[in-house]
Amino acid sequence: MQGYNVIMVYNNTLDRLLMCKRIKDPYKGLSNLVGGKIEAGEAGLDSAYRELFEETSISREDITLHHLMDFTYYYQHCYVEVYVGKLRRDVEISGDENPLYWSELTPDFFDMSLYAGEGNIGHMVAQVNMYKDAVLRD
Repeated sequence: MQGYNVIMVYNNTLDRLLMCKRIKDPYKGLSNLVGGKIEAGEAGLDSAYRELFEETSISREDITLHHLMDFTYYYQHCYVEVYVGKLRRDVEISGDENPLYWSELTPDFFDMSLYAGEGNIGHMVAQVNMYKDAVLRD
């Protein structure tokens, strides 16, 4: 079973969420969270930090990630580990995989015409809102 990660990055004032605009399928043209493939033998958290740095230039020194939840897709033979964190300070984001942007927290993240993941992003944001004090600490 192949593993993937998804990383929810909140800015240091907790009023923006880092998103990317998908340039290829699946979900071409839709907004998504950053993340990627967990390599064979790689720990999930290490993979999340690696993917985060590769896609955004955000390093371990900039953020502490917390394991929020997992999704297992048995028919697709994969699982997704979800991590969340708050930036310690303003950082310059840059990446060449998908265009990055900071989203306000007011959109309907369940809107599948705008966001990837069949509503999962909305669910993840709702979970962070429920457990904000625990998951958005340094």
